Amino acid sequence: MKQAKYQRVMLKLGGEALAGPDGFGIDPQRADDAALKIQEVRELGVEIAIVIGAGNLWRGRTGIELGMERATADYMGMLGTVMNSLALMDALERLGVVTRVMTALEMRAVAEPYIRRRAMRHLEKDRVVILGGGTGNPYFSTDTAAALRAMEIEADIVIKATRVDGVYDKDPEKDPNAKRFDHITYIDALNRRIGVMDSTAISLCMDNQLPIMVLNLEQPRSLVDAVLGEQVGTIIND
Repeated sequence: MKQAKYQRVMLKLGGEALAGPDGFGIDPQRADDAALKIQEVRELGVEIAIVIGAGNLWRGRTGIELGMERATADYMGMLGTVMNSLALMDALERLGVVTRVMTALEMRAVAEPYIRRRAMRHLEKDRVVILGGGTGNPYFSTDTAAALRAMEIEADIVIKATRVDGVYDKDPEKDPNAKRFDHITYIDALNRRIGVMDSTAISLCMDNQLPIMVLNLEQPRSLVDAVLGEQVGTIIND
């Protein structure tokens, strides 16, 4: 069996990874599909922490545009990430993958509070750790939460699994001639204001020399191949 290049991975999933056909809600079949991909990586002996967004349940931007206070909209999004975390946990545990959900916002009836050393201990015990509730603070995205938690748990890489297969010079969903990069530097990614990950998250990874990989979760074996060190998607580093 080929050896994994990365031993501890922070996987950032968008809420659309669990969404139904219309892009909203939680589709149990989609949760099962995501869980199978995570299980494949786990079977390589890789420690996995996951941060998941909530775009399938709540778009804070929509509320803000209608006059909602930003902090309120963001807290609603954090609660949505916990719902997604529980759905993914259920799908993983039905496959026999031992999983723990930890949250930045305390809700002890459904999840453990996030404590850095406890999260690392779960990983060392071969448990998948799903980190809900973002950073626990408004005004920060789940991308930034993934970068922050990756640093805290000493992950080797942040893998941003999305619906596009990397970073492009233009929006590939609008321009069929868009060019995909195999590699791009942090600075270039920031200057281009790439839409696939926000600038705060990229800056945080740049300051701490943590590589980011952007890939399409829907492509067969993309996640496994990425962890094995194959050329998949786009790598963002120096």
